[in-house]
Amino acid sequence: MPSSFLSPISLLLAVALCHHQGAEAFSASSNNRHQLVHHQIYNSALVAHASRDGGNNSDKDDNSRPNQSSKNQINRREALRSALTGAALATSSTLITASTANALSLPNPFAADYTQSSNGRYIPAKRCTAYLVDATIPPSLIPYRASREAAILKNLGMGYGTSKAPFIEDDLNLNNMMNKAVFGTINAVNNAVGGEGADLVKKGENYQSFIFLGANFDDTFTAAAAGEGGDAQLAVGLLEDVCKPKERIGNTAIGLAFCPQSCQELLDQYVNGGSESALLEGLKGRGVDEQLTTAHLPIFRFAQKKRFPLLALAPEAQDLETVRKGGLQTLDPERRETYVADAQGFIALTQDPKFKLYTEKSLFKDFKPSSAAVSDEVAARAEQGNYFAEKILVHEACATRISKWATSRPNSLVITVAPISDVRFLGGINGRVPRISRFLNKESLVDEEAVTTILLNPNAKETLSESKWLRLEIGTSPDNWAYQTKVADYLWFSSMPKVNMLPRMMNEQ
Repeated sequence: MPSSFLSPISLLLAVALCHHQGAEAFSASSNNRHQLVHHQIYNSALVAHASRDGGNNSDKDDNSRPNQSSKNQINRREALRSALTGAALATSSTLITASTANALSLPNPFAADYTQSSNGRYIPAKRCTAYLVDATIPPSLIPYRASREAAILKNLGMGYGTSKAPFIEDDLNLNNMMNKAVFGTINAVNNAVGGEGADLVKKGENYQSFIFLGANFDDTFTAAAAGEGGDAQLAVGLLEDVCKPKERIGNTAIGLAFCPQSCQELLDQYVNGGSESALLEGLKGRGVDEQLTTAHLPIFRFAQKKRFPLLALAPEAQDLETVRKGGLQTLDPERRETYVADAQGFIALTQDPKFKLYTEKSLFKDFKPSSAAVSDEVAARAEQGNYFAEKILVHEACATRISKWATSRPNSLVITVAPISDVRFLGGINGRVPRISRFLNKESLVDEEAVTTILLNPNAKETLSESKWLRLEIGTSPDNWAYQTKVADYLWFSSMPKVNMLPRMMNEQ
């Protein structure tokens, strides 16, 4: 009996010790508990062994002292029960510690982002690709989430234009809930039935809308990432969403500021099913830059797919050469009338203070005198004057061609693709459209809000900034504060722009 009792006790000690050693690998705090359990098992075993020795010494007196043998037998049972309890405690403690360690190693989906490790990898912050240039003083940037980009473009496609007033975040709250419920319902009914106060400005035969996409096709200072198709591919992506509303069926055109007006027949043939090679050869024969034509191919293909008319907007190259050498007065009067419909407004615009600010701060920034005029101040001034005449002729001719096509079509939309330098700060082609539209149609409802300007992948140089930041406005001194003008309505990027080029950024919308 004593030898048979010693074997299970040794076995239990070995099991408890193994469990104790395995548990030490999981937690330092559980180590103390295991040592305590091991200590209890060891003490229990000593008690059991002592009881066995006491039983052996009293073998001679077993017959004479039966009660003492009974007590020793009870002590052995208690020692065995204590050893089994200790082993169970050690086993359960090890399992609990192991499961706790495994649970702690799993990621917590509810933990904050800043508490989660990236395993040493750099993860750049996600930034928006569409920004509204808010008309605050000075202008600020309002980022729009990717989920809202399509809705903004569809609203432009429906002819709503872009408000030139500062953005006000007017969310529904307890203070204005009843106000919005009552008056909002009244306005909705009026708009539906066309009653008093209905919003008739954004539709009708006297209303048209215009979108200008300022792009850079020479790939010199583009902000678009390599392999993303550049500005032309981004323009097509925007056109897809703009042209989704049903209002765009049959009364939408795409204007091309680089195509001379004599190329209109070639563009019509291509849209009606002509071949791409014939278009490229025809434009090359008319003196159009071949590389520039190739860069516009995604836009050509989109127009042919949608059967949207393509408008050739630019004056002829020989006419521009004439103006560049001798000014507007040397251009044939008949040719000049072709490009300039509102002659009186064309002349008066040059005296407008806001246009003078645009001329000084934007238009003349691209002027580069010839090598012969660098040392001759008189020659340099003459070249600058002829450059000014050339640029305003280009802007007036493009705006006149756009307005003539749109005025004869109610609720029409013209989307023009032009260089950034011709639409930035809203004083180029885009700034002339409302005036010419009202000249062609005295009842025209076209105003500044009907014209939306979007710069595609702009960078600091293209916005005339001398730092890494984009320049958002001109007219920051006290003398011209009243004529301050923002660079565009929207800035749109193919991918996330660098954070060091986005100034005065507001909360994401």
